[in-house]
Amino acid sequence: MAENKKTWTEKLCESHGLPKVEKIRGKMVGKWGAGTVAIPAPIEVDEFMKKVPQGKVTTINEIRKGVAKKHKATVGCPITCGIFAWIAAHAAEEQKAQGKKETTPWWRTIKSDGTLNEKYPGSLKLQEKLLQKEGHKITKKGKKYFVEDCEKNLKKF
Repeated sequence: MAENKKTWTEKLCESHGLPKVEKIRGKMVGKWGAGTVAIPAPIEVDEFMKKVPQGKVTTINEIRKGVAKKHKATVGCPITCGIFAWIAAHAAEEQKAQGKKETTPWWRTIKSDGTLNEKYPGSLKLQEKLLQKEGHKITKKGKKYFVEDCEKNLKKF
């Protein structure tokens, strides 16, 4: 018997024993330095994404800073913050499809170098359209799309 697949919203609400703060060990010391890493629960990343007002953008690195600060850790985990932002984006679109009016403005969370995230719902075109609707100028360089002057409109945590 096949197990029912979890919805994006169910995945967003799962905590798996998170959040937690762990000592940075092994190879990760070379990447992140000494100290501690905060591993957020998915819903925490979603909460940071909801704090980005219209006309502003944020990055996964800014969310990581917010997670680290919240948990008094040296760094926020880049892997889980990225995965959980992706889950939050898909959960928001799932909720929107079910008729929910106010959902997480996932399109305002971009990659740390200012590029749009091709793994978000609706491909790059949807994120581009939603950002342009809020007044952001999007530039294409090669195959990548960038938010122009994103530093000027960056929501910091």
